[in-house]
Amino acid sequence: MVHFPVGLLCVALLLEIVGWSRKSTDLRAGITALIWIGAISSVVAAILGLILINQEEYGGDTVTIHQWSGLATMALALLTVFAVQTRRLVLYRSLLFLTVFGVTIAGHYGALLTHGEDYLTSVLPFGNEKQSPTTTDPNLAFISNTSSQPLDAKQIEDLNLEVRSILAHNCYSCHSATKMKGELRLDTKELLMKGGENGPILKAGHPEDSDMIRRVKLPAGHDDAMPTKGKRLTDKEIAVLEFWIKQGAPWPSGAQKSIYRVAALEPRMPAVPAATGDLTNPIDRFVNAYFQQHKLTWKAPVDDRTYLRRVYLDVIGLLPTPEKIQSFTADPRPNKRELLVTELLNQNDAYAQHWLTFWNDALRNDYSGTGYITGGRFDITKWLYASLKNNKPYNLFVKELISPTKESEGFIKGIKWRGTINSSQSTEMQAAQNVAQVFLGLNLKCASCHDSFISDWKLADAYAFANVFSDTTLEIHRCDKPTGKIAGRAILFKELGTINGEAPTAERLRELAEFMTQPKDGRLYRTLVNRVWAQLMGRGLVEPVDMMDNAPWSQDLLDWLAADFAANGYDIKKLMANILTSKTYQLPSISVKDPALLTAPTFVFEGMVRRRMSAEQFADAVSLAFNPVYGDSALAEKRLPENIKQEIPFPRASLVKNDPFLTALGRPNRETVSTSRTSQANLLQALELTNGAKFNAALKQGAERWKAKYPTSDRLVNQLYWNALGRAPQPKELAVAEKIVGKTPNVEGIQDLVWAISLHPEFQLIN
Repeated sequence: MVHFPVGLLCVALLLEIVGWSRKSTDLRAGITALIWIGAISSVVAAILGLILINQEEYGGDTVTIHQWSGLATMALALLTVFAVQTRRLVLYRSLLFLTVFGVTIAGHYGALLTHGEDYLTSVLPFGNEKQSPTTTDPNLAFISNTSSQPLDAKQIEDLNLEVRSILAHNCYSCHSATKMKGELRLDTKELLMKGGENGPILKAGHPEDSDMIRRVKLPAGHDDAMPTKGKRLTDKEIAVLEFWIKQGAPWPSGAQKSIYRVAALEPRMPAVPAATGDLTNPIDRFVNAYFQQHKLTWKAPVDDRTYLRRVYLDVIGLLPTPEKIQSFTADPRPNKRELLVTELLNQNDAYAQHWLTFWNDALRNDYSGTGYITGGRFDITKWLYASLKNNKPYNLFVKELISPTKESEGFIKGIKWRGTINSSQSTEMQAAQNVAQVFLGLNLKCASCHDSFISDWKLADAYAFANVFSDTTLEIHRCDKPTGKIAGRAILFKELGTINGEAPTAERLRELAEFMTQPKDGRLYRTLVNRVWAQLMGRGLVEPVDMMDNAPWSQDLLDWLAADFAANGYDIKKLMANILTSKTYQLPSISVKDPALLTAPTFVFEGMVRRRMSAEQFADAVSLAFNPVYGDSALAEKRLPENIKQEIPFPRASLVKNDPFLTALGRPNRETVSTSRTSQANLLQALELTNGAKFNAALKQGAERWKAKYPTSDRLVNQLYWNALGRAPQPKELAVAEKIVGKTPNVEGIQDLVWAISLHPEFQLIN
């Protein structure tokens, strides 16, 4: 009803072509009406589209292209109306053509989002030949294997996950606990095998005799065809179901009936492999065993300058000074890297100011934004800054967030949204979702609306956990509709303890904090060490970091890091020191052409993943190397500790309110938990660094200051290179730079040179 009227612009163009060919104006009134309807509809569609994209978990290039092409179409439609009203015929026809082109592009990408990549080919009478049961997922390559060898446990697990995904996305809307059409449920083994009102739907070992396969193969429109609505199953999906049934329709049995991988809850301390040569750090010994398994050899460690810059940015978020670079590279002591790590970790304020960014993202703490105006949100900045500065033990850190003081309660209080919201966004449910995601690497968002399609967590589990944070017991809402049921109160992992549902809220939260931080909750500590590893190495042992049930690339290393972390007093700085001083951290960085490879099950660890500076690191690097991006007035003073120590002569970007500059470079709005940021450059970032007012003003101001300080080009260029890149310019670089700034430096030339260096990969990347 919203998008269809936009398509009337296509009809308007067709009628315009007819009128033009006939040299007639008889259709003008109708064409004008169609253009007005289409333009108004495009505005409504754009508004609703922007609302939808912020409410649903859309992502990827397709939705981005659809969004911007839709907004461009709206703008063109409005300009077309203007041209019609002002009787500018040539301009009007040109704009109408461009508008229809925009409708076509936006419509195409919208159809990809709604109906899938085969939305056109799936309805064509040709090109739908039966495909072989191969799959692009390397975990399912065995499906196309004609060998009669029985499947191993891992293959059965992967096959079950694929089958469950097919059923969840195509069948559960009619055949699950929510709705049992034809008395058929497909979400449990017993009920699937039982069948529906017409009897069993599959015969194990015989897909050709299974009614399930017969129905999904029937043509659309047939009375028995399944699914009855939505997209039909693809040939590959049908082939997977056939293969599964041919294998006997295996389904997990026994105590663990989940078809999803479920990570162990309890801690585990694996035996550390034997030391070899100079590989004495336990991390290196585990990685060495991994390398041997994957037939990889150790590469030479990075040079001193690369290591120095890397560890500076990772620990305190700043570039090393030229003086520090020169003294460190000249230092002959064999343990100078270990001493450097200790020195940086002891810079408590600088450490806190850098890691504040990471925890602000994760704990969705900010200095302005939704909720602060109305008092429906509370910041935890003073508490968080002090906790980081004092290196508060992580178990105590978590306790004070779950069973909070006045200064730390903002995290579980969530955001009290204005107006009517759906039940899955109540403050109590926000607390449940956020605690599960941040501390346990667990996604409860699906299960906050309905039984999850991506895990075994149920709607009742999410509500029982949300009720722990609630002063009243919440009624369960399924897809925002009340069910009349109450879930009670319970912790997610019941092995950790039983919550007293009758106790006051404060007492329940104290119980929850004690249960979650006890040593036997290995998941809590695995989640933390995995997050720290991901921050320092560019990729977690488990990816994504919020899906801790996924398999790590080294289970032993993950378990050892978590167990050692707990054994050493939950000391995050000690954990970091172990990683930063390892030979593993000192390996040369690697790059990947496709970011999706980092989360692929075929990922093989070879070293730190090269990554782009965060928005805050980039702003601080420009400020330190050339000129402050932010002045003192940018500090979020009311929300910062009074005894904050600034060790540099400008405000750190982590301490300032969000603005278009930081947003463009990747700082999230922090209205939802954000535990990772994309490292890929994008168009918005390029536009901001090219035309952004904040960045250009800082460069211009700095250029004027540098011109006054450095009267000759060679001195200016040399100092800039040392400040920004930690080295002197090469002869060719010096010649080009001097040509840019002029024999006698001028403001515009200096500004251009700094802009070019700041966009250079050597400056932007953590190598």
